Order: sequence, then structure tokens, then C-alpha cells
Amino acid sequence: MKGIVLWCLSVGFLALGCKEKVMPKGAVVPDNPNIVLFFVDDMGWQDTSVPFWNQRTPYNDLYHTPNMERLAEAGMKFTQAYSTAVCSPTRVSLMTGMNAARHRVTNWTLYKDKLQPMETNHKTLQFPEWNVNGLSPIAGIEKAVYATPLPQVLKEAGYVTIHAGKAHLGAIGTPGEDPLKLGFEINIAGHAAGAPASYLGTDNFGNGVEGKEVWAVPGLEKYHGKDIFLTEAITQEAQLAMDDALEKNKPFFLYMAHYAVHTPIMADGRFVQKYYDKGLDSTEAKYAALVEGMDKSLGDIMDYLEAKNISENTVVMFMSDNGGLSAVARGGEKHTHNKPLSSGKGSAHEGGIREPMLVKWPGKIKPNSVVDQQVIIEDFYPTILEMAGVENYETVQQVDGISFLPVLAGTQSNGTRPLFWHYPNEWGPSGPGIGASSSTRVGDWKFIYYYNDGSMELFNLKEDIGETQNLVKEQPEKARELAKTLSDYLRKVEAQIPSRKDTGEQIAYPDEVLNTYNG
Repeated sequence: MKGIVLWCLSVGFLALGCKEKVMPKGAVVPDNPNIVLFFVDDMGWQDTSVPFWNQRTPYNDLYHTPNMERLAEAGMKFTQAYSTAVCSPTRVSLMTGMNAARHRVTNWTLYKDKLQPMETNHKTLQFPEWNVNGLSPIAGIEKAVYATPLPQVLKEAGYVTIHAGKAHLGAIGTPGEDPLKLGFEINIAGHAAGAPASYLGTDNFGNGVEGKEVWAVPGLEKYHGKDIFLTEAITQEAQLAMDDALEKNKPFFLYMAHYAVHTPIMADGRFVQKYYDKGLDSTEAKYAALVEGMDKSLGDIMDYLEAKNISENTVVMFMSDNGGLSAVARGGEKHTHNKPLSSGKGSAHEGGIREPMLVKWPGKIKPNSVVDQQVIIEDFYPTILEMAGVENYETVQQVDGISFLPVLAGTQSNGTRPLFWHYPNEWGPSGPGIGASSSTRVGDWKFIYYYNDGSMELFNLKEDIGETQNLVKEQPEKARELAKTLSDYLRKVEAQIPSRKDTGEQIAYPDEVLNTYNG
């Protein structure tokens, strides 16, 4: 399939003027910008001193992220940006431009050809053979989605492509586990696993520890035995990689994908004491320090760009891969760490999928601007390529994402389009919105369908951001409308649907059962 990005917008967003001639495949506009995508793991919508709601909350006063504040002041804040509820589906959508329902990497990946134990042991549902092997840049890998990765297109367009941090794009023993096979020219610390064995250099980041081989962070041997936190080590290596790119006099794409703030929740000694002094319990103090260490990295990257006099021609994008962890491993009350949003990581509720998103592009984006445009993770693929001036690129996959460049320009919105999430899987913990489900958001309305028991939820997010009032019974026509929208989409992309273990029959689509639904 072909994905096409327009050479310029009619509004002259790129300030280069429209060009009538068709540029060759991989063409790059003059003065094409460097692009930094700062991607955080498991960071919730409220894990920051930057408010993404219409008011500040106690969480915004708890966390200290001055560099996120700095980025927000210099760029655009998106208040309604979405990923998926768990990590690998988001990362594959980012790298392919595909919705998870289409690429079928619907849960987190690790071992080749193996479903997760919580799926094989489920009491009532038989889960589909989803793409457990993740993303593949070559055809013929079973249980993997064959796609043209984003960094490959950028590399062919003349960019130096740098991967720094967590990859988690393909299972062990498959091409997708190695960022170097996905179009990245440099790989810093990325492999198949989605969490570090340890954040501590004094622990060698888990290397050499029996039983932690799978989770040990690779490629940072020069920091072994040193008193350095993983977030800092990856940042230092990313700066060296950018040095190499500048020496080549080529633009670079830095995918700064931190392991932070994923478990294990470990104390970053540079910041943790202030949170102990605030009276936080041990776990939450360590978590807040993880957040602040991540923010320091963001500041270090922005400082680097300024020191090298390239800040004015560099796009900096900030995003998280799923909602903040809340069901397990945190201090305090479960499912409350993202309030006013409901629930957290692993949930179809807003706490599991709504993310902090910021974009800075000097001269192109109005500083300190805020938009409520709804965007979703697959939109980054065409947007980044359009930012890079790449047109007429070819992909083997159908790209679902829509560029939000006009939104950044402040000239137009992407309109109201349905957003879709599909999770025909089992995550493990329980809680609000957690479990096998599919959902859609259309305007202010959100509809969720749960496969285990056929239950449904309908929320008006404008009036009820916390998803406290299920309106299926009060608004039956709206429920039917969104159920049909969701069901039609699932059929269109041939989304995988769970089956009943006892009968082997596929679970019905939501529009097939809504008329008999009792709430």
C-alpha cells in the first residue's frame, strides 16, 4: 500500500511554497529539521507539574517537571492525546502508522510464538492468535506484522536514525527485537524486553544476575559498576550519537524512548530525598524521583540542542506509551493515581490511554498554545514524515494515522473522527476498564464493549471526564450509534475477536448484542 504525504499545505505551513513537480521517492525538503521524539514508558496524564486538564490538581503540585513546563511554554500542549493501554501495541502503531486492530500486536511481546500465561490460563475466554512476535521489517515471519518501519523511511530520506532506550517491538529471536533491523542506524540499549532488570549502574543494569538475563539492559557496559542511573546513562549516549550525526552534516531522528518510568520502581538518588521529605511513602517517593529523572533528561536534550545552535531547526515531541501504572506496584489506593481520570495502565478507561503530549517547533508552532484536538498514536507516523518533508513514500502496510501538522500550524483541525482501541487480550490485574475490550471515541462520547461478559459502557467525557456515569440505559440511541461505528470498524479491518472456551464460538460484535443488553 502507499501512504502519501502532501509536499505542502495550501496554507503554506512549511513556508517553502508549493512545488508543482513530483519529488522522487525519499525526497527531503531544504533545511529539513532534526526530529526528537521523547517517548516515556508508563507515564500518566497526571505525572507532571504541567496540567493537561482545565485546572491544576494535587498531582500537578506533587511532581516536579520543570523541563516539561519549559517545553510546554515553547510549544503546543495537546490535552486529548491517546495511545493504547499497554506498551507494545502503542510502539508498533507508532512505528507503522497502523491501528492495533489492524496490526494485531495487541498485547505486550517478549517470547517468540508464545501467548502470555494470563491469556492461556483464562477461565472463560479463548484469546486469538495475535501477533505475539511483534513488528517485522521482512515478510514471512509468522505471528508478526510485516510493515515498513518509520525509521527505515527516514533513513532512506537521508536522516541519521538513532534509537535510545526501550525498544520492545519484537519477540526474542525475531528481526523485530533489534532496532538496527528496523531502520535505526544506532541502537542504544534497545532489545526485546520492555523493562529493565535494574536502573542502577552499580547493578550493571541487571547484567550478570542469574534469572534476570532477559531483562538485563544491553550495550551500556562502560557504565557498569558506576554510580549512574539508567536514565542518565541513556541520555549521555544519546548526546554522543547526536554528535556523530552532526559530524555527518545530516539531519537526525532521535527516538528517545526511556525505560523510565516503568517498574521496577527504584530510587533515583539525585531526586528522591525531596519526596521523602514531603512525606510520600517509599514507593511513591521513588516513583516521583523516576519522573523527575526523566524530566532532567528532557532538559539535557533541549540544552544540548541549544548548545549546538540547532534548537531552532529541531522538532521536539513528547509522548507516553500508555497511561500511568495504578493497578499494581504503586503506593496508596489502586486505580487513583491518574485522577480525575479513571483507572490506569491496562484499562480502556481514560487513565489507561490518555497521555501527556507536547510539541515544539520554533517558527512553526505558536508558543504556549493549547489544543483539545483528539489525536492517537498512529498519527505520529504520517506527521513525522510530513515534518521531514518526505513525500511519495511507499509502505507495505496501510497507514491508518492522519497527520496533525495542520493542527500544529494552527490553521485547521483534523475534525471529529472516530478513534478506536482494540484489546482482545488479558493483561492480568483487575480494575475499572481492565479486561478484553474494544472501544471507540466519537466527539465527546466514548463507548466500551467487554468481551468477557458482554457488558458495555457509554460516557460523555466532556461532562464526565472521570467516567463515573454509564449512560447506556439513559442514552440507548447514542449507544447503538457508537456500537455500530465500533462493530463496522472491527469487521472492516478483520480485527481478531476472542471466543468462548466452553463452546469455541466467537464472541458477538457489540451491535449484535446491544438490543438484549441489560446493563
